[in-house]
Amino acid sequence: MSQNELTLPVPVFILEDDAIMQQRLKKILLEIGYTQDALIFAQTLAQGIETLQQSPISFALVDLGLPDGNGTDFIEKLRQMDESSPVLVISAWSTQETILKAIQTGATGYLLKERDDFEITLSIRSILRGGAPIDPFIAQQILSKISFEPQVKETAALQQNNLLSTREFEILQLVSQGMSNREIADFLHLSKYTIECHIKHIYRKLSVSSRSKAINTARSLGLL
Repeated sequence: MSQNELTLPVPVFILEDDAIMQQRLKKILLEIGYTQDALIFAQTLAQGIETLQQSPISFALVDLGLPDGNGTDFIEKLRQMDESSPVLVISAWSTQETILKAIQTGATGYLLKERDDFEITLSIRSILRGGAPIDPFIAQQILSKISFEPQVKETAALQQNNLLSTREFEILQLVSQGMSNREIADFLHLSKYTIECHIKHIYRKLSVSSRSKAINTARSLGLL
């Protein structure tokens, strides 16, 4: 997909107190195709919440370690007002507790600040295409703690009900962990096209049209 084919939701809100990181993100967003007047910056949690009250936000890049609080509080406020706008956390914090809290609060993706501009650009592009990018280091942490043993009975039950195939159930589990199509493809040693086909089948079987709805519906049905 070319740059011109990307959907660029506006405005973009950047909640980041570090001036150098602000400039990095500004440069990346301008290179992707955003104009400067579509970018809104804030340095503190208080400024972020004030911005929410003044104008809608279509896409947010959020740091967690702010001078006056935690970026997850901003994400929580945003989700109370808007359930669907993508939120990419870009943070230096990499503890499992912090990561899971951010995702549970409503972050769409999570990336570590140590990544270079190219990797940050890829993650932003993934978000704009409807993905849920998770930093490879974080994905490894999450996957290392997943126990697949309890899933055996669930998988058998799903197959008995002819709802999801074993592979579809496996992919749904990885989707629920926040992995993008590319990350799932790499993890399962399959092509990205194959993963996309499986996800389309999952959407159809669950009667949904997005990753978040698939996860919510699967949880409501007791599949996750």
